[in-house]
Amino acid sequence: MTDERMWGSGKIWAARLVFLAVFFVFWEWAANSKLVDPILIGRPTGIVQYLWQEVFVTQSLLNDFYWSMGGTVIAFVLGSVSGVLVGMLFVTSPTTEAVFNPIFTALNAMPRIALAPLFIIWFGLGLGSKVAVGVSLTFFIVLTSTVAGGRGVNPDHITLARTLGASESQIFRKLVLPSAVPVIFNGLSVIAAIIEIVAGKAQPVAYLILAAAAFTTIGMSLALYRRGR
Repeated sequence: MTDERMWGSGKIWAARLVFLAVFFVFWEWAANSKLVDPILIGRPTGIVQYLWQEVFVTQSLLNDFYWSMGGTVIAFVLGSVSGVLVGMLFVTSPTTEAVFNPIFTALNAMPRIALAPLFIIWFGLGLGSKVAVGVSLTFFIVLTSTVAGGRGVNPDHITLARTLGASESQIFRKLVLPSAVPVIFNGLSVIAAIIEIVAGKAQPVAYLILAAAAFTTIGMSLALYRRGR
């Protein structure tokens, strides 16, 4: 922090850009001079040419990217919303939780690899089966986080609120829900990466990475790697 204040943010960014420029120049030189086989590391210029062609000329990479991200977003939203709603229902209705909790626990214990064939049969080989797997992961993680957060309210606060005449809906909105939100977001931060891997890896961008690896087009693989993650 002290060095950054002495240098200034502009000089810090300039140093970073210089480092990146030197790195890419050395990379290009190492590939062109065969210091390292280009098949193994690719070339920065090849990556830039590929991205320019596929993003700005044909736009095929953008279409594949939107399709991949679509599955991730749909799975994330559906699983998160349903998990929060069911979790809040469990918090406000212990009887409902007592009825359904063993069922959900048994479903959550099932390995997703065993459910994958069923999802393919039910939803097909397209986007639906990937979204189903993502939702099955998201739902239970968010459900657990929501229940844990809702149950984390100090009982003394609830007792005091009822003593002061607060209704159950007011207690839920003013105490239970605010207490659950931080824990819910902790769960969401974990599952975001999981859903991106599960729902996104089996989509067009990932297929392009696999194809690039099969045909040893390393420059293409490096260009797409961040997109397909």
